[in-house]
Amino acid sequence: MLSWQVGAVKVTRVVELEMPISYDERQPFLAEATPEALRRTPWLYPHFVNDQDQMLLSVHALLVETPSLRLVVDTCIGNDKGRRMMRGQALSTPFLDHLAGAGWSRDGVDAVVCTHLHVDHVGWNTMLEGGRWVPTFPNARYLIGRRELEHWSSVKEGEQPEILADSVQPILDAGLAELVEMDHRISPEVRLIPSAGHTPGHVSVVIESEGETAVITGDMTHHPCQLAHPEWSPPFDSDPKEAARVRSRLFAEWADDQVLVIGTHYAGPTAGRIRRDGEVYRFEV
Repeated sequence: MLSWQVGAVKVTRVVELEMPISYDERQPFLAEATPEALRRTPWLYPHFVNDQDQMLLSVHALLVETPSLRLVVDTCIGNDKGRRMMRGQALSTPFLDHLAGAGWSRDGVDAVVCTHLHVDHVGWNTMLEGGRWVPTFPNARYLIGRRELEHWSSVKEGEQPEILADSVQPILDAGLAELVEMDHRISPEVRLIPSAGHTPGHVSVVIESEGETAVITGDMTHHPCQLAHPEWSPPFDSDPKEAARVRSRLFAEWADDQVLVIGTHYAGPTAGRIRRDGEVYRFEV
């Protein structure tokens, strides 16, 4: 189980599943990320692209432990929810066992933050118990972006209404939700920063402690190949041009400030430093 120390704050990765993605020109994850294009960026191998030229991604939660707070950042897909990204197959993973293996309990989580409200970031907000969806972390404040919720609550087509119904509405009904702005401070060491583009209310999570800084990206970046190509946007970015601008701006800031970047979907080793590579960037792990 990977973990990193950022001053007095410990960050631990809890994996739900790992996903090798082959290039499919009919439904590409990143249209420009052909095997030929990936091979032109050799530093991606072997951690982030394998020898079959498959992009390696991970779906994981990040546990952030400060001196006063236990925070879960993003809650993956969740069990018992048949989602399109899993071809309708409901997961049954030992995610909660892995949480316990990290020394955490459901009751001991103080807060949960979702960088945005897509399917693979809200799933373990709730769990199935007695035929009902109940909060997985009954003592936690669930920090949900006000702008993000307003946007997705207005969407009536596709899978998003179902996602809100089983993974967000039970949190609202239980009175555990706290609607927050995109620059909300969670604790003295942890704050949100706006990183919209992937979704209208998307945020990233900044950790600052004892002179050290780390950031949990959320989906403002999905794969390290976007460091070499910030303009590459997946089809599920709400505003691809804005997402590309945000990537370019934040990559530059994080490279200049020597920030530890923890990718929300980056395969192991998951965290590293952004280095300038001509006019673009590379990931040093």
